[in-house]
Amino acid sequence: METSPVRRQILDAFVRKSNLKQRIFDNTFAAMNLLKETLLEMASEMDDQLDGRLDRHVRLEYRDRGKFEAQLQIADDLLIFQMHTDVFRFPDDHPVHRNPYVIRDEENGYCGVVNIYNFLSDSFKYNRNADEGYLIGRLFINRDRRYFVEGKGQESLRADRFGSEELDREALIAVLEAAIDFSLRFDLLMPPFDHNKRVTVDQFNTRMDNSKFVTGKRLGYDFDVEDI
Repeated sequence: METSPVRRQILDAFVRKSNLKQRIFDNTFAAMNLLKETLLEMASEMDDQLDGRLDRHVRLEYRDRGKFEAQLQIADDLLIFQMHTDVFRFPDDHPVHRNPYVIRDEENGYCGVVNIYNFLSDSFKYNRNADEGYLIGRLFINRDRRYFVEGKGQESLRADRFGSEELDREALIAVLEAAIDFSLRFDLLMPPFDHNKRVTVDQFNTRMDNSKFVTGKRLGYDFDVEDI
């Protein structure tokens, strides 16, 4: 049976896109594993460097949260690194499309992503499930293991330089240190008075349910990570 032009087009696209996305997934997963190793090493090094300088109640702790997540607790802050399992193409107005590396071959612009979130550690300790966390960074990896970073304080490799460097341990250290530095400077602000001036009887009767009182570093304020 003769294959129609449309069928050939479908099959070609299926092979091309499937192979492309699988390669990107594999690279992103490898990057996530390297990130975990690097984060564990950094936590151990920092713990040694802080020996005798911290109150015994203050914690610096790495934890593996499964195949696609890891976390680092630094005192009151919790950084969660989460790999998305899908592959993304950027919107047409994204700066990455002005990069010569992507202009030369648009498939270079397909990426996997590791998201970096900042939470208050007490939100997890006390099961305050309604508390807010903040996306403070995104690490993008493509089929060639080339990368770039978005987020406040993430100046190591922006979209305009995408394609110039391959992701390695040294690059990850720069990304991780920038995220840690930002989270420590990103303080918890007292919400505006009017934000919490009304409460319900249920909020107080449910004595142990801290989730009834929502907390977040910028609760009651417009949050833009670029404004911090």
